[in-house]
Amino acid sequence: MNDEAIPAATLVVWRDAFSGPEILVVERSAGMAFAAGAIVFPGGRIDAGDYALAQSLGAPFEAAKITAIRETIEESAVIAGLQGAIAPSIGPQLQDELLGGTDFGEMIARHGLAIDLEALTPFARWMPAFKHARRFDTLFYLARAPEGNWRPNPQPGECVSAEWASPPELLDRIDRGEASAIFPTKRNLERLAAHPSLEAALADARAHSLDTIIPWIDEIEGEPHVRIPEDRGYPVTSEPLRTAFRA
Repeated sequence: MNDEAIPAATLVVWRDAFSGPEILVVERSAGMAFAAGAIVFPGGRIDAGDYALAQSLGAPFEAAKITAIRETIEESAVIAGLQGAIAPSIGPQLQDELLGGTDFGEMIARHGLAIDLEALTPFARWMPAFKHARRFDTLFYLARAPEGNWRPNPQPGECVSAEWASPPELLDRIDRGEASAIFPTKRNLERLAAHPSLEAALADARAHSLDTIIPWIDEIEGEPHVRIPEDRGYPVTSEPLRTAFRA
């Protein structure tokens, strides 16, 4: 990954609800340094422990997947990408252990669980190059939600809420000004909203390049727009600069 950017990973957890597909999102606390107050998919930076665990599993280049799984548990208490006796009741327990500083690899081994790297499918890679305090090189993954009635529990201090919601509903909230989202999140919500099932979303992910998306500014009809490549599966590839970063 780019030396100047912070390597990171995020996970889109998808479930089929009675009313249609829903995904897991969290709302970041207003005091956070990055994406404060915005709706995001669970995720965060890849840390040294994730690299070490990936190495121990014989998959040294899969640390980002471990990050996505771990961060999702930390931020929401929802478990995706693990194998074993998994039920909604264990989610808050694992969340508490991780937030208390327990090593991720040691924790899942103690609970008789194992990481399922194949459960996560790469969806996109983004690295906005604009002048923010923090710049991330982020891998986005798709995964099926675990069986059962999982009630997300937001991470204290970092997230003010965690919920299941449909991509169109989230986009409507953003458009009405009832929620905010950073530019990559909006584009990914639009892409996800185009699919009626996880299978369709996975097929879309496999059909498009994972080359890093680096948005750029271009003038369209006299107004600055933020743009992304048009061949990556995104239905919206530009947005006026004045609204692109309102989160």
